[in-house]
Amino acid sequence: MQLNDLAPAPGSTRARKRVGRGPGSGRGKTATRGYNGQKSRAGGAKSNGFEGGQTPLARRLPYLPGFKNINRVEYVPVNVSRLNALFNEDDVVDAASLVEKGVIKKETVLVKILGDGELTKKLTVKVDKVSASAAKKIEAAGGKVEAAC
Repeated sequence: MQLNDLAPAPGSTRARKRVGRGPGSGRGKTATRGYNGQKSRAGGAKSNGFEGGQTPLARRLPYLPGFKNINRVEYVPVNVSRLNALFNEDDVVDAASLVEKGVIKKETVLVKILGDGELTKKLTVKVDKVSASAAKKIEAAGGKVEAAC
């Protein structure tokens, strides 16, 4: 067998339908498109969601209910009780130490310390935000709250 002997299996291929090539071809005149109407004209095929110029259903329905603020800043909450359990006396609580302890996944996320629970250890807290109640508890335990570096 040579390359020139290769051919598709008999009956597996079909000749291309040549439309719009005159009346003798049997597919002239309307070129198998039928008579008048949008679909008979060039460029007349519309997309699946097209509803004749009416606003399509996909655009009439809201994407999601409610309002989504694109300027929202998301913080990862961490309670003082968790700091008390994970950190030792005089430790520095910052993004790097929180990643090391497995509290957050990346140093780039924003962290907010919340005041739920008790704090008995003196800690230096350097995170993005600290709630008023958490700051009060940190300072009552002898620690201090500093701005994030």
